[in-house]
Amino acid sequence: MLRHVFQKISYSILTVFGVITVIFFLFSVLPGDPAQMMLGQNETEEQLKQQKAKYGFDKSIGEQYILYINDLSPLSWHSTSKQSFTYFDSNKYKGLELFKLARGHIYIKTPYLRTSFQRQDQTVLSIIQQTLPNTAILAVSSITLAFIVGVFLGILSALRQNTWIDKSIQILSTFGMSLPSFFSAILAAWIFGYVLKPYTGLNMTGNLYELDDFGEQKVLHLKNLILPALVLGIRPLAVVVQLMRSSLLEVFQQDYIRTARAKGLNSLSVILNHSLKNALNPVVTAISGWFASMLAGAVFVEYIFGWNGLGKEIVDALNTLDLPIIMGAVLTIAISFIVINILVDVIYKLLDPRI
Repeated sequence: MLRHVFQKISYSILTVFGVITVIFFLFSVLPGDPAQMMLGQNETEEQLKQQKAKYGFDKSIGEQYILYINDLSPLSWHSTSKQSFTYFDSNKYKGLELFKLARGHIYIKTPYLRTSFQRQDQTVLSIIQQTLPNTAILAVSSITLAFIVGVFLGILSALRQNTWIDKSIQILSTFGMSLPSFFSAILAAWIFGYVLKPYTGLNMTGNLYELDDFGEQKVLHLKNLILPALVLGIRPLAVVVQLMRSSLLEVFQQDYIRTARAKGLNSLSVILNHSLKNALNPVVTAISGWFASMLAGAVFVEYIFGWNGLGKEIVDALNTLDLPIIMGAVLTIAISFIVINILVDVIYKLLDPRI
């Protein structure tokens, strides 16, 4: 088990390095001058030159890439010269000096995702720390809803195979899988947040925490979580239903299930004590993939419902070409995806030691 986890971590480090490389070069070729966008239309040539030097835009793409890797790496080299771009500025970096090396020092530090172009008083890390928990809450709520309801409907569909209940569930799950999130978000916001608002009490837009009437304290509004969580959970719910049904029907054909039934055990006991654990393997795999992709797929849902999460932050950053936020957010999502996959592999082996 430990060897397997170590191998996965090793491959994941290489994957993260590849993701960082792709992200950097992908956004480096985008049209537009970030330094000019930060200064506006009334900048002077000298101001533009200083801004480029401050953010390293006056260097070649290769040099910028090495500097970006150096900023992200937990182990990094920094010059002793205060005029150097790689100087260990305590306002930017948080870490400890290890030893001297070639006119500089090696530090162990937290990854530095740099500063927002548009909000130059905020680091990208602080922005992600503010918005990622909201996206995580939305994703966990959605996937929990999808898992609980999906497993229940999948079991019901398998037990009532080829009946009207089974066919109705299959039709609804097929419809749910084919429904795009952005369309269902608009539809749900209009129906439940506008047309039926007097009955549901739900809002078309809103955050988990909102200021009170006096604008002084944050108040928890759990009802604002209902619609985005429901919309984001529709497609994974439909997938769980289909997988749970087909997996359970396959398990029902195994010899040990026939033996359990021959002993006189009722259907509920057979499912809970003999079938469910093995039938959950493909469901766990699917849920892990959906949970990781929800961090990225929540972009449209968050933007439509005005949910202050990482997805909405990405859209806002794309509108203003705030590259550090975009790159930092995409990198965060990619790393989350990798970490979740490692955890799921471990859970998968615990569920079925034969793997």
